[in-house]
Amino acid sequence: MRRREFISLIGGLAAIPLTARAQQAAMPVIGFLHAGSALTSMDAVAAFRDGLKENSYVEGHNVTIEYRWAENHYDRLSGLLAGLVSQQAAAIFAGALPAALVAKAASMTTPIVFLIGGDPISAGLVNSLNRPSGNMTGVTVFSGTLLAKRLELLQKVTSGATTVAVLVNPKNPNAESRSSDIDAAARRIGIQPQFLNASNDTDLNDAFATMIERRVGAMLVVDDPFFTSRRDQLVTLAARNAIPSIYFQREFVVAGGLMSYATKYSDMYKQAGIYIGRILKGEKPIDLPIVQPTKFEFVLNLKTAKALGLTIPPLVLATADEVIE
Repeated sequence: MRRREFISLIGGLAAIPLTARAQQAAMPVIGFLHAGSALTSMDAVAAFRDGLKENSYVEGHNVTIEYRWAENHYDRLSGLLAGLVSQQAAAIFAGALPAALVAKAASMTTPIVFLIGGDPISAGLVNSLNRPSGNMTGVTVFSGTLLAKRLELLQKVTSGATTVAVLVNPKNPNAESRSSDIDAAARRIGIQPQFLNASNDTDLNDAFATMIERRVGAMLVVDDPFFTSRRDQLVTLAARNAIPSIYFQREFVVAGGLMSYATKYSDMYKQAGIYIGRILKGEKPIDLPIVQPTKFEFVLNLKTAKALGLTIPPLVLATADEVIE
């Protein structure tokens, strides 16, 4: 390029209004809508960003992420999502079933990637796993098999507990299906489930008081963002009341809980980030099959088992993927 032409080009760029140049440089916006709390989701957010990076998207560099947290108040989700839609988000991530249902009801055009536990077809999110309909796709863990396995582990570790408290958040749309799955699985192996509802701190304290009154042999905590945000409180109450418990995330066991059987949530969030990145590059949700993790981990805390006076059967110990001592 000749010097005179170069100077003319620079002059032409300088003449472009600042607003026009800002529009040219505008980054796509990702809406991040979550039913839970930011405080207990930092690792999940980091994994989501890692997924974006696999498609060359880096927050603050060539993409903007607008975070909206319901803090376990599911009635706030609609208002939070309306704000994201008004910002013309290029794609929306919906974390947990309450957020996914709100997102589906609010937009039929904006691409949405959800992360849920359970069947997205029966939940009404999509009509096919291999070729999801409309503007939604995502990552899911079918709960039935996991819940049955958790009950079996509780029975083995407690030397045959026959009464198990099941902690459920009644405000989660998954409450009824989870309860049904657990009831069926429990009765197959001779366990009597005691369903207890909790959606706030007072409910949690009342639930544990009921467990002591009913002399339950163990506790299963159903997956829910509220319970994730109360991880330390749940672990403390279980220890204080000497109730062997199994959880839906490894992090509960790291915090002092007895055991968990679950997939890695960080892997699921990373996959959601990968899908968002692929959508930003032009792919459509209908061409992205629902992802179902196939690897599950049994994590056991031997220190907690000892404090509860439990002797872990050798065969059970041998199946643990991770043992915390």
